[in-house]
Amino acid sequence: MSGASALVRSLEALGVDVVFGIPGGAILPAYDPLFDSEKVRHILVRHEQGAGHAATGYAQATGRVGVCIATSGPGATNLVTPIADAYMDSVGIVAITGQVPSGAIGSDAFQEADIQGITLPITKHNYLVKSGAELPRVLAEAFHLAATGRPGPVLVDIPKDVLQAQTAFSWPPTLDLPGYHPTLHPHGKQIREAAKLIVSARRPVFYVGGGVLKAGASVGLRKLAELTGVPVLTTLMARGAFPDSHPQHLGMPGMHGTVAAVYALQRADLIVALGARFDDRVTGKLDSFAPNAAIVHADIDPAEIGKNRAADVPIVGDARFVIEELVTAVAGEHAAGHRADLTEWWRTLNELLDRYPLGWEEPPDGTLAPQYVIKRIGEIAGPSALYVAGVGQHQMWASQFVSYENPCTWLNSGGLGTMGYAVPAAMGAKVGQPDKTVWAIDGDGCFQMTNQELATCALENIPIKVAVINNGNLGMVRQWQTLFYNERYSNTDLGTHKHRVPDFVKLAEALGCIGLRCENAGDVDKTIEAAMAIDDAPVVVDFVVGKDAMVWPMVAAGTSNDEIMFARGMRPAFEEDEL
Repeated sequence: MSGASALVRSLEALGVDVVFGIPGGAILPAYDPLFDSEKVRHILVRHEQGAGHAATGYAQATGRVGVCIATSGPGATNLVTPIADAYMDSVGIVAITGQVPSGAIGSDAFQEADIQGITLPITKHNYLVKSGAELPRVLAEAFHLAATGRPGPVLVDIPKDVLQAQTAFSWPPTLDLPGYHPTLHPHGKQIREAAKLIVSARRPVFYVGGGVLKAGASVGLRKLAELTGVPVLTTLMARGAFPDSHPQHLGMPGMHGTVAAVYALQRADLIVALGARFDDRVTGKLDSFAPNAAIVHADIDPAEIGKNRAADVPIVGDARFVIEELVTAVAGEHAAGHRADLTEWWRTLNELLDRYPLGWEEPPDGTLAPQYVIKRIGEIAGPSALYVAGVGQHQMWASQFVSYENPCTWLNSGGLGTMGYAVPAAMGAKVGQPDKTVWAIDGDGCFQMTNQELATCALENIPIKVAVINNGNLGMVRQWQTLFYNERYSNTDLGTHKHRVPDFVKLAEALGCIGLRCENAGDVDKTIEAAMAIDDAPVVVDFVVGKDAMVWPMVAAGTSNDEIMFARGMRPAFEEDEL
């Protein structure tokens, strides 16, 4: 068969049910056998960036590897942003790109780009395929690498002549990955040391990152938390890993985390980091972060341990196995009569939760509060829905005011912070979870970057729901200009309020969707319910909100977590001995 047929047969053998892509010259040979495949659905997107984010959304919602396809040159370079996004957030996707014929590589041929070299820093691994005989092995390796260990994007670049040439197809292939042996089970001695610290600490905290979701360890995490009584924090990438309603949950730490969560990290005498990487948005000014805490750091990627904060007990292993073995070790400590008394620690934390709850001030000019809109979407759609956010203020409000009770119900671009992520990622999530309600919570800035994928949704019968939190501005940038640039609003007014350009309702209708608009609090519920009642078409709701709402709490970039503000110019009134 042709190399192209071998590619499609390999995807079928790997259990791929959907790919997102756009054909073009170099990849075109692959599209001929794809036309005949009864197992692999191809979704024709409107921009390659949409294909990449859709693959990511599919992977995040299902736990399976997402697949995107593009042609050479600009097709491949348009995948760079979603590949970098997947790399930062440890999402397993495989990007398949066409390349100019082998003999033309290096000649600056039409639509040539060294996509292997371009993506070298932002892929877990990448390949330039030399012959059709390699394709089954390379594809099998790519999927194995993307899904195992610390997940991540893998790129497979295939010259056009390799796709066209005849080859022999053999399955299953033998994987050739010398040196790739992710450590799944942690070292027993390290687990025992961690357990001893947990049962002897006076102010411990579990700092939970996205690795817990990747490992499918949410059930084990709850068991460990309830066994120990230790407070739990879930990062932006881990929302839903531990139920928001659980009394041991303090919320999200970091730049826009809860006061109680930020305080808990700063005053802890023990931080047990599970699948988290001590990101700057969590630590604030690193040298002032958690000055008195011993660190237990568990991660499947040994490169993360000690990268930002030295670990007293480093544990390399899959979060599911780490947590399971910690449960056993802590139970053993309890049986031996070793149990921590956290009464005073919980008294302090519960006081902070009561004193500084998440909330907002109603806009003095009577405009619609964006926080209220997002809270009501979460309450009406419920905890079984999937929520996909763009990047900016609406992302933070969605992480704060939607209650996440289940794993893998919150999808966002955390590490790279990619505007334009929401609509195509929601599309991918809906394809992967067709029976789930999927809400994309987007901003008017983000929405204008990738909303063309709504045409894909309309034509492919992918009925997502999009809430455009339309404040007329690049909201997070405006917030920083308000706080740090003396209210000099340079180039942040988008014109979606003053001129209604674009008119999001008309734009939605032009793209084959149903468009709705809501401008006051009294209409919020019935507008959301109207959107929820539509199951046979994508829906876009233009929520016209006030332009001056801000995200609180906030730790300004480069400052210590001790300087957290819960409103403009207002810091929490901690007791003197707590400071």
